[in-house]
Amino acid sequence: MNPYFLALLTTAASISPLITFASLWQIKEWRTDRLREHLRSEGILRQLFGITRPAIFGLFGLLGFFGLLAMNLWPIATLAGYISISAIQIILHRHPKPVWTKKAFVLITTSILLTSLASFYNCQLLAGRSLGEGWSTVNCQLSYAMIPLLQPFFLFIAWILWSPLDKYLKTKIMHKAQKIRSNHQNITVIGITGSVGKSTTKELLTHILADKNPLTTPDHVNTEMGVSKWIINTLPKNPDAQIMIVEMGAYQAGEIALLCSITQPTMGVVTFIGTQHIALFGSQEALCRAKGELIAALPDNGDAFLNMDSTLCSELKEVCACPITTVGTGGVADIEAFDIEETSQGIKFRISDTAFSLPLHGTHNVTNVLLATAVAEKLGMSRTEIAEKLKSYQPAKNTFSVREENGVTILDDTHNASQASFKAAITWAKSQPAEHKILLTSGLIELGESQDRTHTELGTLAANMFDRVIFTHKKSARSFARGYDKDIEIFSKHSEKVSQDSLLVCIGRMPQNMIKKLLPKLETSKPENY
Repeated sequence: MNPYFLALLTTAASISPLITFASLWQIKEWRTDRLREHLRSEGILRQLFGITRPAIFGLFGLLGFFGLLAMNLWPIATLAGYISISAIQIILHRHPKPVWTKKAFVLITTSILLTSLASFYNCQLLAGRSLGEGWSTVNCQLSYAMIPLLQPFFLFIAWILWSPLDKYLKTKIMHKAQKIRSNHQNITVIGITGSVGKSTTKELLTHILADKNPLTTPDHVNTEMGVSKWIINTLPKNPDAQIMIVEMGAYQAGEIALLCSITQPTMGVVTFIGTQHIALFGSQEALCRAKGELIAALPDNGDAFLNMDSTLCSELKEVCACPITTVGTGGVADIEAFDIEETSQGIKFRISDTAFSLPLHGTHNVTNVLLATAVAEKLGMSRTEIAEKLKSYQPAKNTFSVREENGVTILDDTHNASQASFKAAITWAKSQPAEHKILLTSGLIELGESQDRTHTELGTLAANMFDRVIFTHKKSARSFARGYDKDIEIFSKHSEKVSQDSLLVCIGRMPQNMIKKLLPKLETSKPENY
C-alpha cells in the first residue's frame, strides 16, 4: 500500500478528534489547570481519546492479529472507520465545534501541520528510506492508526510552541489597557468579585446607575485578558465616562490582583465566598485570600462593600485599608434587609422604612440587591430612588430567571451555577405551587475532593421536592442519587416530556435546546369546519 496515501489519510482522520479536543480546551479558556481538573473529574481516558475510536482501533487490530484482515489493510480500515464516525457526527449535527478565534485557528492549524509531519515521517520509515533499528512494517502501520488518537498531545505541543509569543502578546495588551485606564484619572472603577452573584450584582448596579451611563463589562468578560481587550475597545470611545463597572473572576491566586493593577478600582464589592472552583484553589481559605485581593488593592480613600451573610467575606475586613460598608439579612450590618418574601413576581423586603420589590427570584439574591444599593448610595443616589429604579429591573437570561414556555414554568439557572445557587433553587422550588416539579441539571464542576459529598448533600435536599431528577451525564448523578434515594434519569433523546403546568428547574450549564426537548408540544385547535 502506498505509504504516502496512508499519510494523507491519517492527517484527514486526525482533524475530527483534534477539533473535538480543541473545543473542550477552549471552553476551559486554554488553561491547563482547568483542563486538568476537568480530566480528573470526568475521566482522563474518555475525555482524551473518547470511546468510539479506541473501539475501532481495537476491533480492526484484533481482526488483523487473528488473520481475519490482511495486516497491510487494517490501518486503512481503521482510518476509514475514524473518518466514517466523524462524518456521521457532522451529518447528525453532533460534532463539537470551537469558536474560530485567532488563537484557536493558530493552534489547530499548527497541530495539523505537526500531525502531517509525523505521518510523513512515518511514511519515510515504512518506505524503508530511514528505517531505524527496532522498527518494523507492523510498527509503522500501527502508528498510522494511533496518530489520530493522539491529537490531544499534538495540540498540547502546539500550545507549548506558541506559549512564549502568546504570553508576550497578552502582556502587551494588558500594559496597553493599563495605560488607557491611567489616562482616565477621574473615572470611578467598581470591581465586583465573589464565588457567586458577581454577574447579578453587576447587572443590578448597571440598571440602578443607568442615568449615569456606566461602562459595564459584557457577559462572560471577567478575566485579565477579556477585561483588557474590553477597556482598549471601549474606554477611548467614551472619554467622558464617569463610572466603570468591572466583573472580576479568578481561577488562581494573583489573578484578581493582576486585574486590579490594570483597572485600578476605587470601589470593591465581594458578593459571596463559597466553594465554586475550590478544586483550583485547594481550600476555601485560599479562595478567600484570592477574592480579598480586590479589597487589598483599594486605595485608602476607596470604598469596600462586604456581604456579612458570608462568613469568609467578613474576614476580609482585616486586609482593607479603606472605609467598609457591610450588608446582610441576619445580623449586624450597616445595611440590613427585613421582612424578606418570595412572591410569584419576585422578591420583596425592606431596608429600614424603604420597601423594595423587584422581579428577581430567589431570596439568596437579596444580598446582591443590598450590595448594589450600598454602592449606588455611596455614589449619591437616595434609597427611595434606588427602590423605584429596581421595580423595572429585568434579570439576565439564564441567571436564576423564571419564564413560562409551552405551559411549563421554567427556572433557568444555566449561566454558571454554584452550590449556593443550587440550594437556593431547591428552596425556591419548595415555595412554588406546581403539582409536578422536575429537576434538570448538569451537576456542579470544579469542586475537587468535595465533589461527591456536595452532590450527595444536594440530593438529600432535593429528596422530597422533585418528582423527577434528570442529569445530563452520569458522573455526578451517582453521588446525587445516594442523597436523593430514588431513581435518577440520564437525559437522552428518549427522555419523556414534562406535562403542562409543571415546574422545570434547570441548573448548571446546558444548551437551551436540551430544555426545549423536555417541553410538551402545544396542541393547536382546528377550525370547526376543518
